[in-house]
Amino acid sequence: MEDQLKEVPELTAHDLQSLLCSSERDFLIRNNGHQVKVESLKGKKVGLYFSASWCGPCQSFTPKLVEVYNELLSDSKFEVVFVSADEDSESFNKYFSKMPWLAIPFSDSETRDGLDKLFDVSGIPHLVILDENGKKLTNEGVEIIKEHGVEGYPFTPERIEELKEQEEEAKRNQSLKSLLVSQLRDYVIRSDGKKVPVIELEGKTVLLFFSLVTYKQCLAFTPKLVEVYRELRKEGENFEIVMIPLDDEEPSFKKEFEGMPWLSLPVLDKTCVKLVRYFELSALPTIVVIGPDGKTLHPNVAEAIEEHGRKAYPFTPDKFAEIEELEKIKRETQTLESVLVSDDCDFVIGKDGVKVRVSELVGKNILLYFSAHWCPPCRAFLPKLIEAYHEIKAKDDKFEVIFISSDRNQTSFDEFFSTMPWLAIPFGDNRKGSLSRLFKIQGIPMLVALGPTGKTVTTEARELIAYHGADAYPFTEERLKEIEEQHEKMAEEWPKKVRHALHKEHELFLTERVGYNCDGCNGMGRGWSFWCEECDFDLHPKCALVDKDEDMDSAEEIKGDIKGEDEEQNPKEGWSCDGDVCYKA
Repeated sequence: MEDQLKEVPELTAHDLQSLLCSSERDFLIRNNGHQVKVESLKGKKVGLYFSASWCGPCQSFTPKLVEVYNELLSDSKFEVVFVSADEDSESFNKYFSKMPWLAIPFSDSETRDGLDKLFDVSGIPHLVILDENGKKLTNEGVEIIKEHGVEGYPFTPERIEELKEQEEEAKRNQSLKSLLVSQLRDYVIRSDGKKVPVIELEGKTVLLFFSLVTYKQCLAFTPKLVEVYRELRKEGENFEIVMIPLDDEEPSFKKEFEGMPWLSLPVLDKTCVKLVRYFELSALPTIVVIGPDGKTLHPNVAEAIEEHGRKAYPFTPDKFAEIEELEKIKRETQTLESVLVSDDCDFVIGKDGVKVRVSELVGKNILLYFSAHWCPPCRAFLPKLIEAYHEIKAKDDKFEVIFISSDRNQTSFDEFFSTMPWLAIPFGDNRKGSLSRLFKIQGIPMLVALGPTGKTVTTEARELIAYHGADAYPFTEERLKEIEEQHEKMAEEWPKKVRHALHKEHELFLTERVGYNCDGCNGMGRGWSFWCEECDFDLHPKCALVDKDEDMDSAEEIKGDIKGEDEEQNPKEGWSCDGDVCYKA
């Protein structure tokens, strides 16, 4: 947002008539087919909304813009014009039917393309806001709407600066009241609907629990939080939890809230959105700790509660320092048994459910393989891991892999495990949860390497296998240095630049790269690459230094296969999406 505040409004005054009309058309349309003369926009602020139905980030943002637009309907000085990037009129009409504003007709592609070029639209959703004289106020309309909603109106730099100052002032003078009370409400609610005045919470440690009750991670986390809540309440601790619900459906929220013992803001209360912005929420679940003085003690203790439960209370810096010291001791004394043995579970399983005692694996190099059948990247990575497994086992029998499943049922687990040549912890085993917490598993597939003593060697073994295959074994820093030295020596004999059939446009230069995807074999790479900076095109040295007599048609076929894979992943040819914005390639 700071970049946006530095943005200088455009001095050029655009004539809306020439900007939005064509030689055959002097009107815009509504979704019911009615025509609206462009001249009716004179004297209004106008938002040019570049968007498309195929774009996931657009589908997510459009309802927010609709909400702001409807709140500003009483102010007749603001209008939005939809500039579509859809591929066909049917998609345009279906998407436009959800919009209460105007649009350039889909048939007028020349005007739409001209606006794209004029305002340098490289990604969508994109909202350009023009003032009453046609001068550009900002290119950052999407960010303003997301962060400030209707409060951002009239969308001038002065207004955004004013809001920023208000937020900084609010943080300086933060209190429980300033966080939770609105003009229309001075209470929070219990699951039975009873209202509890916010003033009754003052002087307590209050946990703000940002949650979406239907979200998988929140559903899994809530029972642990209930356990901690009841323990602390039983011990008479001076604390409370207030849920900040982010649900958009009241029935589903009420159903889940019935089983929760704490307080909550009402679902769909606008304060919830305000707090998301205020605390710069980036993940769910998030638990912000507000101290007895109303100030923020910690921005998110969800992970600490998941790992340490009641022991993390009262979430002060001293308490976290104490926990870290205990964790350090735990890491230094870690053994294979301390990682894999829990209560009476002292075994893993092989084929046909044969039990293998953990004690039999002591002294081996172990890879803990977190994966699942339903996960496409897991299935894609598995053949590479199997290949490396057989190569390593052929050289060193003191090596093993243990599959830790995130599959959803026994059948899926059995099917996936049947394709693997190694061991596993049984499906549904409680150790899966403790292992995920211990190694902070945020996504799969993931490989954790344990050395012969049971200590953690690296949590990035998946990347090492992807880059180096079996050569990465035993995944130590010493081994990685050896690989780097080998590559340095090999690079001395490679040409500094090559031409290749897969990239005829430019020469490829030998370059050290932190990490990349090879455009030849589509595999991951790290270290040396033959790279075209202009096109961001990479080839592994093994892919670049092929026989110079290689059939050109074969190279073109590979290129075509890769292009086809990309098209399956992208919503539209020539675009790529990162979750927040779809960019032109």
